[in-house]
Amino acid sequence: MITEVPFPHMSDEPGAEGVVGTWFVNHGEPVVAGQVIAEVQVEKVSQDVPAPVGGTMYQYVAEGVAIEQGRPLARIDS
Repeated sequence: MITEVPFPHMSDEPGAEGVVGTWFVNHGEPVVAGQVIAEVQVEKVSQDVPAPVGGTMYQYVAEGVAIEQGRPLARIDS
């Protein structure tokens, strides 16, 4: 089963973008549910992103790349 991991909504502004600050899990590595997989930033606010499920993680967005909130950052194949 594939679970997409969205960029969290950290701003009430429609279409607001954020940046992937740091990936803590590499592409193709295993993760467990609740494990922090990335840190994201909107303006000067950062937030950890936990894995919603366990499985193998595949990144969609590189560090430093801007992405609209709510769009997929990664997927986890369980």
